Amino acid sequence: MMIKNCLFAAALLSLALAGGCAKGGNGTGSGITVSVADGNIPAVYPNQQLTFTATVTGTTNKTVTWSLSGTACTGMGNPCGTIDKITGAYVAPVAVPSPATVTITATSAADSTATGGLQVHIVLISVVVTPTTVTVGQNLVQQFTAVAVPDDAPQTFTWSCTPTVSCGSFAPNPNNVAVYTAPASNLAVVVAATSTVQQSPAGVGQAKVTVVTSRLPSGTYAFRFSGYDKSSPPRPVAVAGSLTAGANGTITGGFEDVLAAGALTQFSITSGSSYVPSSNDNNLGTLTLRLSSGTTNIYTAVLTSSGIIRMIESSSDGTGITGSGVLQKSATSTAFNAGAQTFVFGFTGVDSTGGRVGYVGMLPMTPSGTGGTITGGLLDANDNTTTTNVCGTPPCNVAGSYQLDPTIPGLWHMTLNTAQTQHFDFFVSGGQTQTKTGPNPLTLYAISTDPIDGAHPALSGSMVYQVPMTYNNAAFSGTSVSNLTGTNANVSLTLGTTDGTSGGTGGAGGFTGTFDQNDNGAIVSVPAAKPFSYTYVATGTTNGRYTFQMLGNPTANPVVTPLPFVLYASGANRGFLLDQSSAAVMTGTMDPQPSKASYTPTELPGTFAAATISNSDPALAPVVQNLLLTSPGGTPPAYNVTGIQNTSSQTGSPLTGTYTMTSTGVGTITLTAPPPPAAATNVIYAIDFDAVNSVVTDFMMMGTTSGTPSSITFAQQ
Repeated sequence: MMIKNCLFAAALLSLALAGGCAKGGNGTGSGITVSVADGNIPAVYPNQQLTFTATVTGTTNKTVTWSLSGTACTGMGNPCGTIDKITGAYVAPVAVPSPATVTITATSAADSTATGGLQVHIVLISVVVTPTTVTVGQNLVQQFTAVAVPDDAPQTFTWSCTPTVSCGSFAPNPNNVAVYTAPASNLAVVVAATSTVQQSPAGVGQAKVTVVTSRLPSGTYAFRFSGYDKSSPPRPVAVAGSLTAGANGTITGGFEDVLAAGALTQFSITSGSSYVPSSNDNNLGTLTLRLSSGTTNIYTAVLTSSGIIRMIESSSDGTGITGSGVLQKSATSTAFNAGAQTFVFGFTGVDSTGGRVGYVGMLPMTPSGTGGTITGGLLDANDNTTTTNVCGTPPCNVAGSYQLDPTIPGLWHMTLNTAQTQHFDFFVSGGQTQTKTGPNPLTLYAISTDPIDGAHPALSGSMVYQVPMTYNNAAFSGTSVSNLTGTNANVSLTLGTTDGTSGGTGGAGGFTGTFDQNDNGAIVSVPAAKPFSYTYVATGTTNGRYTFQMLGNPTANPVVTPLPFVLYASGANRGFLLDQSSAAVMTGTMDPQPSKASYTPTELPGTFAAATISNSDPALAPVVQNLLLTSPGGTPPAYNVTGIQNTSSQTGSPLTGTYTMTSTGVGTITLTAPPPPAAATNVIYAIDFDAVNSVVTDFMMMGTTSGTPSSITFAQQ
């Protein structure tokens, strides 16, 4: 794991307090004092060159003599480095001494007993290459970034690729980006970046590459999509389905449910469907689905390093539909329904009048043959401010059943019984029961199949495996990021910490943090300087149902009170959220943010596949972006963003800008291209963190330019 400068700063401060850093002596009573400064360098890397300064008081003779000392400073070869006795110019050693602490001392020429000292900690430069693990299609191009830590280390590297004989075409870059072109055969490759700073051992970062025939390898995939048609006014469209991929990106068949204009239609996916990379780019491509109706849907797609596809519909297919979706390889056939499992869900859609509807709940599912039963389920709903028309007073009890379709592979039918009987189809998406506690739990994509009427809204969404645990207040102790989308482009991101107090069903726990909200261009920001202080409560210890206070505005005058939300947890600090009563009908998810001492900008460099995940306003164009975040160094360090953006009607628009990241994992991306009408600012919230390689792997992004509505974008390496 890389160690960041902020950690070294804390360690250095501790050493300074213990060792009398920057403290002068008064010798024989002359009144002379000496203090030493290092220019706020928190850590020194091997071979680093810097000059220390001394301040002398009590005499007109400001001359000092510089020296080094430390437990490891004896022996041959300058194990602690060298310092110029007159100028204070210091050159750190090639290897880190043991112990790694060196004391820099300045002695007054006017009084040899008047000294000032400063302890420095020498650390090796570490290098991380991202993406750390990636599949690359044959003959496709993949960019890699490298970053060196400490932050002020030179961001220059030499690049290599092994095995050198069959590696493919590798174009090293003297800075922190390298371009790799995979060969025309499958193999395993290691891409490495070595710091140009001489040290022992060398600072090397590596990425593991698997060259594959296609980024869409053979197998079964599940997908979902939501957007709007070309009616006036536009009407919501939702799709869920599965497909089978053959060799070289061919799609040999599949099936999809389409919910549009308040009715469900079903289509087979026919021959001629495919996934094709764009201009040999490993991370960008086109997904084409030809349907039995004669319609062809064309999606512009970006791919994560693990091969998950995020997509938007292209105007080139002539359907007039706009929207976004996700496709990923289905879990193994034994992951779902091999035993009793509970799923929590979040569905969004519209009622028969066009009003926004949100559902959240939990479904205990017990297998029986090729199907099973649902008993002891719960459901909360908000139908355009009404919470009782679906099933009465929430939470409503839910029972039902589910069954594998006898003829269509991958299709399951589900019946939910409350005061109303509702029917859904679902498809098994990614994740495994074995990884249910991580960021990739077993997930199902669901869509309603009833004709839309007063009792049956049109809905779609996800069902996620719920980790078996005691769901009391104590289970929610940590930091999370919540993304919410409501009607008319009302979106928000929240960084909140639950304190785990008042376990069980009684008493409220504390929920504190900050958030950003873009309500159709009206920006509300509750900063770290004045965070919100709300509450949350577990309503039962076994079902994972919680109530949360969220949004509002404690910084306003008068204060805007928060909204009540219900959350059904799939794990600690993770689950589906629903605004319980407002006309905004805010829906979304909560995801845990890994606990760590501090986030830094050097943890973000890498290639990110970014795409709109939720859109409540058809006037907003969904986007997919291939983002490249880099840290080219400099004083102060620069943190840059480049990439390509695609909308349904415009492809290949270059992106340029800068990014920041604070210690809490919240930062900004400011884009300078394409040219916006005003400064295009975006707030970013870190979600998942790879502790082994010390890199942020996922973040949420939302526009915060006043007067400009925004969707929420999810970015993943």
